[in-house]
Amino acid sequence: MSEFLMPSLGADMDAGTLLEWRIKPGDSVKRGDIVALVDTDKAAIEIEVFEAGKIEKLLIPEGEKVPVGTPLALISPPGEKQAPAELKPTKEEPILEVAPKAVVERPRATPAARKHELELGLELSDIQGTGKHGVITKEDVEHAAASVSVAVKEKEPQIKASPLARRLAKELGIELAAVQGSGPDGAITRADIERAAAVPEKAVKAPPTAKKPAIPKTATADKQAAMRRAIAAAMAKSKREIPHYYLSTHIDMSKALAFLEEENLQRPLPDRLLPAVLLLKASALAIRKVPEMNGFWLDDGFKPSDDIHLGVGISLRGGGLIAPAIHNADKKDLGSLMTDLRDLVARSRSGGLRSSEMTDATITVTNMGDQGIETVYGVIYPPQVALLGFGKITERPWAEAGMVGARPVVHLTLAADHRASDGHRGGLFLAAIERLLQKPEEL
Repeated sequence: MSEFLMPSLGADMDAGTLLEWRIKPGDSVKRGDIVALVDTDKAAIEIEVFEAGKIEKLLIPEGEKVPVGTPLALISPPGEKQAPAELKPTKEEPILEVAPKAVVERPRATPAARKHELELGLELSDIQGTGKHGVITKEDVEHAAASVSVAVKEKEPQIKASPLARRLAKELGIELAAVQGSGPDGAITRADIERAAAVPEKAVKAPPTAKKPAIPKTATADKQAAMRRAIAAAMAKSKREIPHYYLSTHIDMSKALAFLEEENLQRPLPDRLLPAVLLLKASALAIRKVPEMNGFWLDDGFKPSDDIHLGVGISLRGGGLIAPAIHNADKKDLGSLMTDLRDLVARSRSGGLRSSEMTDATITVTNMGDQGIETVYGVIYPPQVALLGFGKITERPWAEAGMVGARPVVHLTLAADHRASDGHRGGLFLAAIERLLQKPEEL
């Protein structure tokens, strides 16, 4: 039996909120399966499992925020006899223990009370327990539900829906009663709400007399504030603990852009390449020449990575930044890399990233060109040891072979960890990227 833990999805995450379970006890899972949706300060992330087995028990209910490392579920290896089903309570309901020691201030409640809490959309922290030692019972939850307004009682109490689905339904003005649930026991999930939102308004929208709930501005502001705090904590740690050194160079992009123009003439419009994909592929291939840039500083030592997973800096709508990984970027052709980049950007902004994409990046590349920035000096994202920054491609005077002319030029910067490499190796890395961009047909 093993524990499935709340994963760390980056240096700026210390806790996460379990929004939805995608599995139930008794389900078989294999490595890479999506088992849960977790909300961080930056985005909602689909969490993968990294071992095969059978789900024995779910330890944390949907809607609860717990620290990184908290056990979320129990998984038995393939072939191991499944644990017996949960015993029915006797005359006095058993108290649900706060098993993970890392969980703080979690109200003590019976299993029936917790189940009722999820069904009614209430918060246990707001309920006064009348059971032994102040334990919250099912009757306490029912009493709390009876005290809410008649309007709330008539709409949602008996409808099973995940906390995320309820929140999204309120934001979109969708009646939960009109949505068919596809989750465990018919519970409504986020995907169900998103599907309902695509149906003509008459089917799912609130009646004309009902006032559409407005998206709370305070909720959005709180989310943005939390994201900024998380980014600030990670970047402050980076600058405090990592001895950064910086290098930069200008690269003539004439040959790369000429190649791109010719290549795109042979491609249908949806498959055309952007300059960013050439920069990413050149960066990935250059890492093979200077592996000191690719890996992690852990336990007072550099741990190189055999795989090259490029973390791509992506700005989020409403502010903030996220850097999910394109896996094995050095092994992908330009078309595949372009497809992956578009997909990653779309899912980053819609909330569909996977946990492996948030944790596997071995080096980060940020491109500020689309924002008109010519130069970017980045901060290394720990535990990585390097970050590349590309600016806007601009026309500049360029001297070559005694002749001066205008050339499209990009300014490339490197922020690197002096514990893992030095300026000489960093210079070789930038030079390798420049050489590759002068032979774009080989990318």
